[in-house]
Amino acid sequence: QVQLVESGGGLVQAGGSLRLSCAASGRTFSKYAMGWFLQTPGKEREFVAGISRGGSTYYADSVKGRLTISRDNVKNMVYLQMNSLNPEDTAVYYCAMRAYGWVLTTRDDYDYWGQGTQVTVSS
Repeated sequence: QVQLVESGGGLVQAGGSLRLSCAASGRTFSKYAMGWFLQTPGKEREFVAGISRGGSTYYADSVKGRLTISRDNVKNMVYLQMNSLNPEDTAVYYCAMRAYGWVLTTRDDYDYWGQGTQVTVSS
């Protein structure tokens, strides 16, 4: 049974930073690609960032240069460092795991999901 638990969301002012964390359990974490997605009301869940089992990173164009994904295979953790936040980043952010080692960018490519953490950026 895979479990993904996000933390670190909250309210931040525009220009500020947050660090999201995701704790994974139930599978050999180091074998699998991880991703972060966001979702806003009425819209589809969309890819933000992903990291392969080898540590290669991928980002949506809208977040390049502002967000950084990383992983710690000893602690079974994946992180999303979010800098220079703006109100358009307000969303629920979800951690996800693929049952393969390489990153893909659509929701259906991921097999396990966390419960989400709310990020709200005020202007």
